[in-house]
Amino acid sequence: MMKSYKALEKQFHRIGAINGALAMLGWDQATMMPDGGARARSEQMATLNVLRHEWIADPKLADLLGEAEAQKATLNDWQRANLREMQRQWRHATALTPKLVALRSRTTMACEMVWRKARRDDDFKSFAKAFKPVLEMVREVAAAKSAAFGVGAYDALLDEYEPGGKSATIDKLFADLGSFLPDFIDRALVKQDKRKPPLPLQGPFATETQRAVGLKLMKALGFDFNHGRLDVSLHPFTGGIPDDVRITTRYSEDDFTKALMGVLHETGHALYELGLPKAWRDQPVGESRGMVLHESQSLLVEMQVCRGAEFLTYAAPLLRKAFKGEGEAWSEENLLRIYARVKPDLIRVDADEVTYPAHVILRYRLEQAMLHGDLSVNDLPHAWHDGMQTLLGVEVPNDAQGCMQDIHWPSGAIGYFPTYTLGAMAAAQLFAAAKAQDAAIQPGIAKGDFKPLLRWLRANVHGKGSLLTTDELLRQATGKPLGTAAFKAHLKTRYLS
Repeated sequence: MMKSYKALEKQFHRIGAINGALAMLGWDQATMMPDGGARARSEQMATLNVLRHEWIADPKLADLLGEAEAQKATLNDWQRANLREMQRQWRHATALTPKLVALRSRTTMACEMVWRKARRDDDFKSFAKAFKPVLEMVREVAAAKSAAFGVGAYDALLDEYEPGGKSATIDKLFADLGSFLPDFIDRALVKQDKRKPPLPLQGPFATETQRAVGLKLMKALGFDFNHGRLDVSLHPFTGGIPDDVRITTRYSEDDFTKALMGVLHETGHALYELGLPKAWRDQPVGESRGMVLHESQSLLVEMQVCRGAEFLTYAAPLLRKAFKGEGEAWSEENLLRIYARVKPDLIRVDADEVTYPAHVILRYRLEQAMLHGDLSVNDLPHAWHDGMQTLLGVEVPNDAQGCMQDIHWPSGAIGYFPTYTLGAMAAAQLFAAAKAQDAAIQPGIAKGDFKPLLRWLRANVHGKGSLLTTDELLRQATGKPLGTAAFKAHLKTRYLS
């Protein structure tokens, strides 16, 4: 009776190996590949993407899925969840043709390479020329999946990043948050103005020292350097596979604080990957659930933990020693003022957690408008400038710091952005539950002992893989589905107390 299911496991093990190869090629492309390797790399990745697609969309695999579905009562919980995720991947694959899969791979890689130079040169015209074919390709993908899944075009794309995610749900959560944030930002700024402003930290800060500090804190948090590494890229990201996790950051010798938080943010992603269930490697159920939970882990580490008082009590002496810092500017109190500074600004990845949702809401609106044809690529800079002025009161000086700052759209990742703020909500919810359930977590953080926190995350998030849906996991771990309450409570405690 288990023959069909076992055959599926074998096939998806092979598919998992291709996914891993693509992940490593993608990491190399973003970190070490010379520009001259782009054409060959594009062909390599297109070929592997098509091969993966053909294996998943093979009619024989469809037959096996049907036979296994009929045997579902004989499977255990993990196997049933694995079958569910296999079926989901099959639906995504069979909605597309190999031609469209190859086109997707080639157009996005070509656009990414143009974006790197265009961003550096503030050359929107060159970027727009490369991005228009990507947008057309994304529309084709959305239309094909929309027809296959019976959902709207945006929801069809969203499902790639958050399985089962619905824009109607996001709209409600964002409307709630959107009504809360403007007044809260004003109150937080008024409160901040009454406090002592942060003292500046005097550089320069050698890149080698910044890297050494980052490595030390990664190790303290639980990163396993036998199964991963830290590198540099234009845009910080986490790549690789659970047994070989690659994270990146970017450095400025004028300011170490941003690069350090970039490292810590990506370490949160990496800990999730490293903690996925080893018994389910290369099976869909063994993969991370989706980007809402993935972003919850990076934001839990960076925003909830590492910008908090307990962590800075532990980290301040390390930073003083590493950078030979002296005086009040290097006190944990001043570092806390630096890291809890609310300031509407241009760059999403450097934004404070109070204004960050506005960056996401802007991108969410713009990418929907582009997808549905309500906003042309040529009009994107103007729409971006207006949105930043409306949502954050910020003037955008150029397109490099505006609509070209992120890699997501060049890479075709439309539908990804809302998961950042949904992840921030989930992070607050999970961290509040973790602290309530284990009294050793906060004292441990203040001493540099992150084992209690990591143990809780391993048991309640990482080790679950894709066994549960996002809301099922949150209900089990916190008693509630995803909502805004914990996030709003966290902001009030940190910025108004």
